[in-house]
Amino acid sequence: MKGDYDIIVIGAGPAGCCAATLLAQQGHDVLLIEKEKFPRYHVGESLIPETYWPLERLGLIDEMKQSGFVKKYSVQFFNEAGKPSKPFYFHETNPHESAQTWQVTRADFDLMLMNNARRSGCEVVEATEVCDVLMKGEQVLGVVARGADGPPAEIRARVTVDASGMHALLSRKLKIRNPDPRLRKASVYTFYKGAHRDEGEAEGATLIIHSEGRSGWFWYIPLADDMVSVGVVSSPEELFEDGERDRMKILERQIAKCAPIRERVAAAEQTGEIHACTDYSWRSTRVAGDGYVLVGDAFGFLDPVYSSGVFLALKSGEMAADAIHDALAHNDLTAARLGAFGEELYSGMEAFRKIVYAFYTDGFSFGRFLKEYPEYKEHVIDLLVGNVFRPGIMDVFEKMASQIDLPETRTLAETAAGESAQT
Repeated sequence: MKGDYDIIVIGAGPAGCCAATLLAQQGHDVLLIEKEKFPRYHVGESLIPETYWPLERLGLIDEMKQSGFVKKYSVQFFNEAGKPSKPFYFHETNPHESAQTWQVTRADFDLMLMNNARRSGCEVVEATEVCDVLMKGEQVLGVVARGADGPPAEIRARVTVDASGMHALLSRKLKIRNPDPRLRKASVYTFYKGAHRDEGEAEGATLIIHSEGRSGWFWYIPLADDMVSVGVVSSPEELFEDGERDRMKILERQIAKCAPIRERVAAAEQTGEIHACTDYSWRSTRVAGDGYVLVGDAFGFLDPVYSSGVFLALKSGEMAADAIHDALAHNDLTAARLGAFGEELYSGMEAFRKIVYAFYTDGFSFGRFLKEYPEYKEHVIDLLVGNVFRPGIMDVFEKMASQIDLPETRTLAETAAGESAQT
């Protein structure tokens, strides 16, 4: 590592790799710092179709097609009685090849993104932790990083990109995290080998399955090598009832409440570590400041029910890269210029947040909603595929709001103003 760069990116997940790659391709001197050694495990295997476009810009579509990742054509929901909905096939509203996406093993997918960043000219450093950021007043000037051997080193950059994921280095340091109390959830998840898989195009479908009494829901994501990712999401009180901390017991107790999952994993073998996560659904009140930008989970995290995480990571990385390139070209590294993409990103996240609220509303069903308002089928499928930045996408929520309680739509500027009023 040198002492100075145009851009330092903290974290080599999808958001960080996307931003770093696009900036390096435009001729900037980029350092990408990752605290772990790849390949490494990460949750979030299910891609939605709109990830096609940032992957295309990164030059990775052919590599994705040649990979062994399971092809995904649809998503299907099961109610608390175990009754499945009609599958939502993405090609029903999209004749383009982007209607087919993938279920990825994140260790392999993220390594693909990192290798692409290296090929594009990024300097990539693994097993190196960013301990802190260098600041002068409100401006970020770089980072303090420490490798496995040796003392911490100061590294400066014109722009620092926080893509540190749920660690959210800058958001925590600046105290700008804004949790969503109505989406206070936890999850326990693992892999099963030899679990039941549907046939044909349905084999790669993401299944979203409610438990009995809607006490929680499961994801069921078929992966390569006869593996399936299975996870349950519920309130912390439900999952850790009576102070239970044995993750296998928690998972078994929840599977007992969900007949479709119970049947699908009955003859399967649980394999690998059982993970838990309790930090759900929050956003930062700023997407950028003087000399820095937040992307991916470092900016905000949404409940995973609609598999929006990798898409929002890639999309935010792409948006940030364009804003940073423009800011460097104009030698204007202020919050306003670096964060020019913030309102658009925030609007897309608002659309996802609203359908998450709809999902958790007792009695709400997309099927029943579309029977009453069939003219909004394209809107619903657009939401499921991630087409949340198109004009008019929010219109569907006006109709939904007549049936259920949805959060008020807010802009990023309004959120930031609320933060200022409280301080």
